[in-house]
Amino acid sequence: MTKSPITSPLPEADRTSTGAVLQATLVDLVDLSLIGKQAHWNVVGPNFRSAHLQLDELVTAARQFVDDVAERANAIGVSPNGKTKTVLESSGIPEYPDNWQSVESTVAAIVEILGALIERLRKRIDETDKSDLVTQDLLIEIAAELEKQHWMWQAQKA
Repeated sequence: MTKSPITSPLPEADRTSTGAVLQATLVDLVDLSLIGKQAHWNVVGPNFRSAHLQLDELVTAARQFVDDVAERANAIGVSPNGKTKTVLESSGIPEYPDNWQSVESTVAAIVEILGALIERLRKRIDETDKSDLVTQDLLIEIAAELEKQHWMWQAQKA
């Protein structure tokens, strides 16, 4: 099915541009949730438990936002695509290393990943300023939580 069964409250140009922002955000958040789990399974060393649990908090937030973003896309008549192939080809956040990682290297990687994602989100917040304020509001909510998470991960490096 190529034609949307959902009518959009947005004009076509706004729906298209907002849909692209939502799709890009969706794949970044799916990737973040997978990276968080990879890190969760492979973090080792002093303060392991703290980092292990904090990674679960990050994954939970990312997964909730994945659903929120996908549902917003549906609400404006855009079919979300969170398939593995799409995430692999489209995510713009840094990769997480393979194998076991020390708490220190895990913290550094998560800080870098969150920083890159937040930068991408802030650009998307600006992009939706004219096309869809409801989507912009959702992106602001996501950015606020990820910036909080970013701060908490950075505090471990201090």
